[in-house]
Amino acid sequence: MTTMSRTKLAVVGAGAVGTSLAYAALIRGSAREVALYDIAAAKVEAEVLDLAHGTQFTDSSTIVGGDDIAVVAGADIVVITAGAKQQPGQTRLDLAGANIAILRSVLPRLLEQAPDAVYVLVTNPCDVLTVAARQISGLPAHRVFSSGTVLDTSRLRWLISRKAGVATSSVHATIVGEHGDSEFPLWSSATIGLVPIRDWTVDGRQLFTWEYLEQLTDQVVNAAYTVIRGKGATNYAIGLSGARIVEAVLRHEHSVLPVSSVLDDYAGVSGVALSVPTIVGRRGIERVLEVPMNGRELGLLRDSAETLRQSLAGLGF
Repeated sequence: MTTMSRTKLAVVGAGAVGTSLAYAALIRGSAREVALYDIAAAKVEAEVLDLAHGTQFTDSSTIVGGDDIAVVAGADIVVITAGAKQQPGQTRLDLAGANIAILRSVLPRLLEQAPDAVYVLVTNPCDVLTVAARQISGLPAHRVFSSGTVLDTSRLRWLISRKAGVATSSVHATIVGEHGDSEFPLWSSATIGLVPIRDWTVDGRQLFTWEYLEQLTDQVVNAAYTVIRGKGATNYAIGLSGARIVEAVLRHEHSVLPVSSVLDDYAGVSGVALSVPTIVGRRGIERVLEVPMNGRELGLLRDSAETLRQSLAGLGF
């Protein structure tokens, strides 16, 4: 297991998501050192100072940062959050062109500073950017992936746990596909404890009818839009999700998380990045798991892949 004394996390982008991720990582002790980089000098220096002032109360982690890209030097993992902000009414795919341009600018310079790091994309549309980042960087598939549907899965499990009256950790249900409008839950394998979700009853009454499961899906798919309308950005939950992924890598956990990587003949899907249950460890992607899906779910996965394929084609990938 990688020791805390030898771990460095670099966060690229000092906006709402990047600072929330850095904050979560400090509090959780995700890495021994957190480095925050942004081209906006005054902003990033202020954020680093604010975070540093609280390190007395964190788990022996330190924070550094600034507008000099050298602050990321030697990072074990680089999380990229920099990008154009999603506006109310915009889909994640609408952001693609601007954020790919940012990747083309920053990724080669990041590789000079942290040539051995695992690279995680959080910037949206994260699935499209994962494909772009692989082509721009030339890195192997296991070292470039995105946060995918880790947050969407957390949203789903929270909703199910509230309805069932159990701890979120006892809910085993996963969102797969695009981190976006074509994502979907794997209801065929969802359980609460060991009980299939469709068999979960209270006083003999089935709680999770097909109608209710469709409502849950809609709530998860639209969750980000709801938050953005109310406060302008989603940041706390994705910050925590990002910190969790960082821990899986730096601690070589072999945790199963629904991150998004470029698939190679996964249920007939190749060349696009989609989220499916994946073993995450020190190398990044350790293994993409072949999970059972019924015919409907396989169809939805291929539809999600086609949505992304069309977006990539429109962007020249």
